[in-house]
Amino acid sequence: MRTYSPATMMSSAMAALLLLAAVPAAHADSEEALKLYKSSCMVCHASGMANAPRLGDKARWAPLIAQGEDALMEVVINGKGAMPPRGAAPKATDEQLRSVVRYMVEKGS
Repeated sequence: MRTYSPATMMSSAMAALLLLAAVPAAHADSEEALKLYKSSCMVCHASGMANAPRLGDKARWAPLIAQGEDALMEVVINGKGAMPPRGAAPKATDEQLRSVVRYMVEKGS
């Protein structure tokens, strides 16, 4: 039978607690992202208005996702085509916008 030192057991327990602590934070981030998407992004990205890539349209999102998150953030922050800078969320922080980008990438891939 294998035995473990108290230090090894403590390290394992701490790692498990850190992982568990991260789950509610990630869930809260995704809820905030969904709320911001619904209030600011959905009007165009649910319908494809003004040629916006529709949420869930994998063929349209694939080349955008391939450019990377930083490229997507640049479009969100600076605007492109009919999309105004910061989308329809001028007061959102960069991190809030990043969480929406991640949400949309997740749904688009």
